[in-house]
Amino acid sequence: MGHEGFTEVTRLGAAREALLSVVDPPEGVESLPLAEADGRTLAEPVAAGRDVPGFDRAAMDGYAVRATDTHDASGRSPAVLDETDGEVSAGLARYVHTGSPMPDGADAVVKVEETETRGDRVEVFAAVPPGENVAPAGEDVEAGDQLVDAGRRLRPSDLGLLKAGGHRSVAVRERPTVSVIPTGEELVDFDPGYGETTETNGLTVSRLVERWGGETTYRDIVGDDEAALREAVERDTDHDLVVTTGGSSVGERDLIADVVADLGEVLGHGLALKPGHPVGYGVVDDTPVLTLPGYPVSCLVTAVQLLRPAVATAGGFDPEPFPTFEATLDRKIASEVGVRSFVRVRETGGGTVEPVRGGAGALSSVAAADGWVVVPESLEGVTADESVAVERWEPHH
Repeated sequence: MGHEGFTEVTRLGAAREALLSVVDPPEGVESLPLAEADGRTLAEPVAAGRDVPGFDRAAMDGYAVRATDTHDASGRSPAVLDETDGEVSAGLARYVHTGSPMPDGADAVVKVEETETRGDRVEVFAAVPPGENVAPAGEDVEAGDQLVDAGRRLRPSDLGLLKAGGHRSVAVRERPTVSVIPTGEELVDFDPGYGETTETNGLTVSRLVERWGGETTYRDIVGDDEAALREAVERDTDHDLVVTTGGSSVGERDLIADVVADLGEVLGHGLALKPGHPVGYGVVDDTPVLTLPGYPVSCLVTAVQLLRPAVATAGGFDPEPFPTFEATLDRKIASEVGVRSFVRVRETGGGTVEPVRGGAGALSSVAAADGWVVVPESLEGVTADESVAVERWEPHH
């Protein structure tokens, strides 16, 4: 299939598979205190070092009793027990709060609303079996239970569970290192003059990499000079991944594919993807190199579809699925058979979405979008009033 100057283009699935085949899994491991391990990838499974809870405890506010003492208790004929602040033996009851350790001798708790105190005596209006309203030791976690599997990106709830299970620190994979190199003769950091463009792709991609679990080196802009590009790529092959933005097509100033071919091997160049077809991927000094397009939307789409899984592979974890919601399309989306399209949409109320106007160079269309609709290669579009799945590719923190 030919596509805008490319003699051949690859489907997204095949391109992703080819790129990931040259991404090495992580090797380095470090130990971190739990408070610093949020979002990091667990290097080995972790088991509980103790029971949680570590003792039998009351699950309700009420009176700890011997269940046999409440055998015939009812609203008309309450069991009458003496209140104590010590061990519970026959005929005694002790007040407990939710979470309090069960006093010696007690095997059940009567809820406070099913009791009434009269002086130093407690009337119990409901019979309770042994174990009623009692959380036994190890009810949540037993010592030796596996708490978290290796390869999981740790969440705050995981950290709480690990601490409860007796752990102060945890072994995690080192974060994959990603070099992001923006390229283009027309780019400036700020305050563009006539014919110049503010560099945004490198900033966007580097921050996405951090969200995805990588550690970014965000490099200075490199112009459209083959020697300078060569030097920039070679400098960063000590990273797990090298990513360039811009200069990835087939025009006179698109030099990065030739640089990668000269230094190593180009595995693919050109995708059956819209927006984002002028993307390339290869290897230099055993380091994967991903060359993303210069148009901001094209750069974003290809970063999400290719760089995100590559960062996950280098980090030793699976990327989490995108949050998705169903909506009704308010007007037709056109697409090309054989090309996978990512169409930005925004919510219009009432469970409907509409395509966001703007081409691959319209950065504002990304900020305005609530997600995108993926049109597979087999379809030539999606009709109005059709139900579609909208992927939130950039969920808020």
